[in-house]
Order: sequence, then structure tokens, then C-alpha cells
Amino acid sequence: MSRRYASAVALDEVSLDIEAGSAVALMGASGAGKSTLLHLVGAMDRPDAGEILVDGARVDDLPRRGLDRYRRRIGFVFQRFHLLPALSVLDNVLAPVLPRRVDFDRKARAMDLLDAVGLTDRASALPSRLSGGQQQRVAIARALIGRPPLLLADEPTGNLDSGTGHEIVDLLLTLREAYGMTMLVATHNPEVAAVCDRVVRMRDGKIAADERLTPPDDVLDRIGRLG
Repeated sequence: MSRRYASAVALDEVSLDIEAGSAVALMGASGAGKSTLLHLVGAMDRPDAGEILVDGARVDDLPRRGLDRYRRRIGFVFQRFHLLPALSVLDNVLAPVLPRRVDFDRKARAMDLLDAVGLTDRASALPSRLSGGQQQRVAIARALIGRPPLLLADEPTGNLDSGTGHEIVDLLLTLREAYGMTMLVATHNPEVAAVCDRVVRMRDGKIAADERLTPPDDVLDRIGRLG
């Protein structure tokens, strides 16, 4: 697939297969095409050429109602959190499913997710009362409220210090194992990449390298401790 903005080529005939249940890191300099690729997979943008197939179905030419249904099956985590400042932590987690008919107890699931990210005691707090790492934990819980099979994360540790970023890496690893999600992560952080099954390196809108990983011993140790 390809995507061009004005005179700039953001993606240039990129072809990528991602196995269900795998975790793939997209790495590369700013402007390499990582975020554009996430936006296309997440149906927040459309390619100028090529197709996007998810679970065997094309998503690049879906009508509006089809796009809405597809996006409900995706969890998004962004660098800047995008929490609603006037809503409590609990209500931020609930926000994506409040307008929808669902077959589960919304509040019970939201509280389960807050427990999973270690923030049960902050359910009534406003985002302004949380640290950056805590806000990102809320954003992750919000992304998972619909139990999406696919999680897209764009620089999830980019606004965090190294220690807090380490905690978020561990959390993503734990939740990915717990929910069996496919995870596609754009990152500059080698520690995030190290917990993935595969690293796709991008340069100037193209795939420069595609490497399958064996997690290093410290990551395997952390999986054992977290499990």
C-alpha cells in the first residue's frame, strides 16, 4: 500500500503480513512512515493505492457503518494519552462503550481493567490528579474495554521517563499475554521492541528490515515474574 500527502510520500508500496496473536514493533526515524501505517491499519486514513486486509476482509474501502464496526474491534493507545479532562478515570475507561449496546456489564469490566493496570483506587480521580504513567495506564485500560483483538500503539512510552516507560512495557506485555491480542507498536524505544516477536524497521516510507526476535533473558524473566 502507498500513501502520499501533498508532495510527500509517507508510505511507498509497503507490503506487510502480520500473524494473528503476534506483537510487531515498527521502528525508524520520525517521518519514516510508522504512524501513517498505524493510521491506515486502524482505518483512520485510507491508502492511495493497495489493499488492507484484516482477518481476510478488506478494510480500506469499507462504507461508513462498516468502518464504525471495524474500529470497535481495535484498541488505540497514543503518546499523548487523550484522556477527557472533565471525566473521572472510571468514566474515561467507560467512554468508548457508553454509546453502544454491549452484552457485558460495562462498569464491572472497566473496574476489572483498572485492577489489571493497578489503578482501582484512583477510579474517581480526574486525569489532572494522575502522573503521566498513570494516565497512560488509564489510556491502555480504555483501549481494552471492548476486548479488541488488535491493539495499535503509537509511541506508548514517548512522553514518559525511562522508569515509567519500563512499567508500561511490562504492562503491555502482561495484557497482551492475558488477552491474546495482536499488537502493532510504533516506537523509538528498544525496550518496547525487545518484548515483541518481530521488529520492522522503516526508512523513508519503505520497509528497510524485518527481523524476528528471540526475547532476551531479562524479558523472559519478566514474563515469568508477571505471569
